[in-house]
Amino acid sequence: MDNKEVTLLKKALERQKKARFQAEKILEKKSKELYDATHHLKEVNDRLENLLSEKTSELDGVFINIVDPYVVMDLQFNVIKMNGSAKEFLGYDSEKESLNLSSLVHPDYMEYTAESIQTLITVGTLKNYRAKIILKDAEEKFIQINSSLIYDKNGKPIAAQGIIRDITQETEIKHLLAEQKKELNIIVENSPMGIVLTIGGKIIKTNKAFTELLGYSEAEFKTLNVKDISLPEDMDASKELMDQMNSGKLDHFSLVKRYIRKDGTSLWAKNSVSAVKNAKGEIEYQVAMIEDITKQKLLEKQKEQLLKELENSNKGLQEYAHIVSHDLKSPLRSISALASWIQEDYKDILDEAGNKNLQLMQEKIGSMDSLIHGILEYSTANSSALDNTEVDLNQVIKEIRESIFIPDHVQLVIPQALPKILCDKIKIHQLFQNIISNAVVHIDKKKGLVEVLSQENNTNWQFTIKDNGVGIPKKYHKKIFEIFQSIGESERSTGIGLSIVKKIVDRYGGEVWVESEPGMGTEFHFTLDKKSCSVQQEIE
Repeated sequence: MDNKEVTLLKKALERQKKARFQAEKILEKKSKELYDATHHLKEVNDRLENLLSEKTSELDGVFINIVDPYVVMDLQFNVIKMNGSAKEFLGYDSEKESLNLSSLVHPDYMEYTAESIQTLITVGTLKNYRAKIILKDAEEKFIQINSSLIYDKNGKPIAAQGIIRDITQETEIKHLLAEQKKELNIIVENSPMGIVLTIGGKIIKTNKAFTELLGYSEAEFKTLNVKDISLPEDMDASKELMDQMNSGKLDHFSLVKRYIRKDGTSLWAKNSVSAVKNAKGEIEYQVAMIEDITKQKLLEKQKEQLLKELENSNKGLQEYAHIVSHDLKSPLRSISALASWIQEDYKDILDEAGNKNLQLMQEKIGSMDSLIHGILEYSTANSSALDNTEVDLNQVIKEIRESIFIPDHVQLVIPQALPKILCDKIKIHQLFQNIISNAVVHIDKKKGLVEVLSQENNTNWQFTIKDNGVGIPKKYHKKIFEIFQSIGESERSTGIGLSIVKKIVDRYGGEVWVESEPGMGTEFHFTLDKKSCSVQQEIE
């Protein structure tokens, strides 16, 4: 090998050495880059694994803490996983026992459930599926499920998930409300009173009673407003009340108004109107309860007419009683005067029998005068207004004691002080005097006693006037309060006094009765209503 060849070989070796060095440098650089990349990938992978672990923990936390029952199941509806709420609600634990959700479905909902499952598989979601299921303890529950499919990375469905909500109470309430609504509709439809629903005066619904009352069909009513079936002259009062209701001042009102029937006739009705509001307090519609009071109105009108006629009749009777009293008393006075003159002028000529007959005539005239006076008192006992003032009954009895004839052997006593009451003094004086006079007349004992007693009750005053006289047989206990009815042959009794007593007691809203037996004395009882003894009473 010559020098030239050696030189070429050396150069070739140097180039090869340089090339190898450069290659080693490149390899070293690439190895470092590869190392760095591997280390970076490892760090990223660690971070991803940590993130995945965190997300998995978060997902598990969410899964466990969902309030509603939550399940994950395969496509045959075998439960894979369930949260605590689902375990508690269903009574099963998928970690300890196998569970297929379709096995819980109530037989009545099997067909509907099969259709719903097909919808889930086809569409991918199932919303508001409602059914009845049977729990492990055999209790039946209504549930609502919202479910969706779970897919793999290739978009293939591999499982399903769903949230279960217990709607048993809600369903029962809805069922109860539906039943109550049905019952309410039956009650409304069969109510004897008319019932109308309106919105802004527009008739929305009516019941059978109202359609029969006015003669329109329910369909015809829906084309009408309230004003179309109301008398124009009654609309102002109705509108004023309705405006107050619409402004929130009234929730309910009542009024009496007239309605126009389909045939053009009218009727009187009592209306009770209520506002039905929503949760915001806004009026949704009004409900009116309508009662036909046409007959009642006619009766009231007839009553007013009768009362007017009775008042006129009473006035006529009073005038007639005064005229008759005057016309009868005038000849009686003349007869009495003539009898007195005859007795005085011919007392020396008349024998004892003649004088006695003239005396009897005077007594009969006196009896007739008393009878006429009694009739006049009876006719006015219920006609004049009661002038109620505070009256001391002790003073009334004192005045009676001084004004009537009481024999020496008879005592009129008040064991306990009588009250002061608001009443018409003249009428009350007349009341007590007639009973006391009656008691005094009928005492047959050597020592007579008449007692006046009182008792205050919640609603009335009760008074008793008792004596130790002859007594009254039971068969006369009611009869004695009728006009011209008396017991015995007493010339001093006209049979009017006790009938006047009853009239006055009636005017004070009370009752009068007697307790007595022959030979055992008599007790007259009567009550006076406290309300009647406190306000001015008008002519009835």
